[in-house]
Amino acid sequence: MTSRQTLVSFFAFMLFVPVLSKAQETPGVQLWLTTADRSALFSPQTAVLHFSDSGNQLPTVEVNDMQQFQKIEGFGFALTGGSAQLLMRMTPERRTALLKDIFSTEGDGIGVSYLRVSIGSSDMNDHVFSYDDMPKGETDPDLARFSLAADRADVIPALKEILAINPGIKILGSPWSAPAWMKTNDDVKGGNLKPEFYGAFAKYFVKYVEGMKAEGIAINAITVENEPLNPKNTPSMAMFAAEEERFIAGFLGPAFEKAGIKTQIQIYDHNLDVPSYPLSILKDPVASKYVDGTAFHLYGGDTHALSEVHDLYPNKNLYLTEQSVTEHPSEGTIGIAEPVSHVLIGATRNWSRNVLLWNLAADPKFGPHTNNGGCTMCAGAITLDGDNAKFNVAYYAAAHFSKFVRPGSVRIGSTELDQLYNVAFLTPDGKVVLVVANTGNFAKTFQIEYHGRCLSTTLPEESVGTYVW
Repeated sequence: MTSRQTLVSFFAFMLFVPVLSKAQETPGVQLWLTTADRSALFSPQTAVLHFSDSGNQLPTVEVNDMQQFQKIEGFGFALTGGSAQLLMRMTPERRTALLKDIFSTEGDGIGVSYLRVSIGSSDMNDHVFSYDDMPKGETDPDLARFSLAADRADVIPALKEILAINPGIKILGSPWSAPAWMKTNDDVKGGNLKPEFYGAFAKYFVKYVEGMKAEGIAINAITVENEPLNPKNTPSMAMFAAEEERFIAGFLGPAFEKAGIKTQIQIYDHNLDVPSYPLSILKDPVASKYVDGTAFHLYGGDTHALSEVHDLYPNKNLYLTEQSVTEHPSEGTIGIAEPVSHVLIGATRNWSRNVLLWNLAADPKFGPHTNNGGCTMCAGAITLDGDNAKFNVAYYAAAHFSKFVRPGSVRIGSTELDQLYNVAFLTPDGKVVLVVANTGNFAKTFQIEYHGRCLSTTLPEESVGTYVW
């Protein structure tokens, strides 16, 4: 090549470099939209948005990937025994198609990546059971009668089908009660764990985790007791903070350690209005060393309490493990903006590593559920009537996060705006995901700023948009 050709090639290259750089700085932005009037239900919009150098005076959400917060473990639902029962009653072909809609990221799948299951029955089972039930007055401290048989009809086969679609899904196990014979009232409802059976209950967890592992199901985490301050469900069990602290420090933690179990222990598993419960456990160095973090529900309190706990114990993780999203808006509309802003955006902006909604599926009569303390108004994210599936608000609320905010994503900075609640993430493959909920009763036009460049966009009233670039 002559020196003149070299010089020409050099200038051609220099002219090309800024064009490449500019293209990299102006990615196309895909919007997935759910509108209150149902004209769009987690629907990809055909028009691709683009950043440009020119901004305006609109309200601005500045996305800052230099500000990084917690890693995300996943989004999903509770696979209650009732949910599993309804799924397993479907024809195999229809069930497979539905499970792909829920757990696959391909095609129309929303990529649910985290599930909660009950250890024994929850109040959303058609009957109450533990894995070691005994006749009244009898006990089994060595757990000779322990068996997962009750889960082999529905929960275990459903989980195996889900794992075939998403092998990496995380699973949290939560008991609603210890076996009745371990409790002060020898009943499935209420009562406390007898101190003389702390060791037996710790062994119960060990046998559960090992038994599920033998079925090919890894339990990523457990909580000690679902809603330990609520003895009104059937089943249920009260467990005060001092009791849970003693149980973890003296029994459960050492039992897991001895058995070589790496399953995380999450404490509390109840509402955000009593953060003093987990804080009292976290300050105990013996119990705390076994604890991964705190699980919360949101039927009471505010998501800002998550940040209060994080600020005191920044090395302990936070999780939102239950919240029911079952509002009944006026006919023909879907009330999605409020639960997305209050629950999913609120939790993730305040350090939660997951959000689990209650529950995956129910029938048209809000069943199956237990009697005398089962939830009689808990709609599922999906209403299942035989092979017929109807997707409800919780399904679409989770979808706006689960499809794109994959496990390992990191929350990044984004400007808070009145009635334009938002949260942003950087995914493992380098994409940015911004979820915005317009809680106002009129359309709002705003701009998104990223790396000094802007785009203008409009969200209809009471609607949710997920922007991906």
